[in-house]
Amino acid sequence: MMGFARGPMSCMPGLTFWKLCGSGTGEGFTPKPNTAVWGVLCVWQDQETARAALQTRAPFRWYHANATESWTVFLRPISSRGSWSGQSPFAVENPQMPDHGIVALTRATIKPSILMQFWRRVPDISGVIGDNSDVLMKIGLGEVPFLHQITFSIWPDLASMARFARDPGPHAAAIQAVRDGKWFREELYARFAVLDEVGHWNGQQSVTFSQKATQTQ
Repeated sequence: MMGFARGPMSCMPGLTFWKLCGSGTGEGFTPKPNTAVWGVLCVWQDQETARAALQTRAPFRWYHANATESWTVFLRPISSRGSWSGQSPFAVENPQMPDHGIVALTRATIKPSILMQFWRRVPDISGVIGDNSDVLMKIGLGEVPFLHQITFSIWPDLASMARFARDPGPHAAAIQAVRDGKWFREELYARFAVLDEVGHWNGQQSVTFSQKATQTQ
């Protein structure tokens, strides 16, 4: 179904950038694929076009009809640097930071010569983010197994996200190794505000906003 989606996605009105992604097992940050969980990243000309297409157009109708669970999150770019397939897909028109619900997305093309070094560090990083009580949702995705990797995580606020990124530990050490060794052929780092979400993730109806309500009670 993911392969058949390429035709409809390539000519869909209002869709300016898209990627079809597989996921890893566990938290997703592993080289072993999880054939049950797939992700589709889309950049639309506006939110109204996005909502209409997600309800009426193939391949999204196929996915909803055949999935045991589906979840869609609508995002607004806050910041973006780097490139993805030679493009800068996320146009930042309103950089204002939200009060709650911040997405961190990273995407990298890993140089084949350092694949073993990169993947040796991944289990430690996966364990740290898996044990982090702040992160609301996280998953590792990929366009091409081993080589093209994406991380997607939702945090309650900027402070909690920054603590994870900068505190000493496996994640900070991996970032330093990436910089020192120039491990990536191409990389992109983006942050988003969560505007809305529809559906369920692991049986939970609201990943972001229900957490906000719980924390403020």
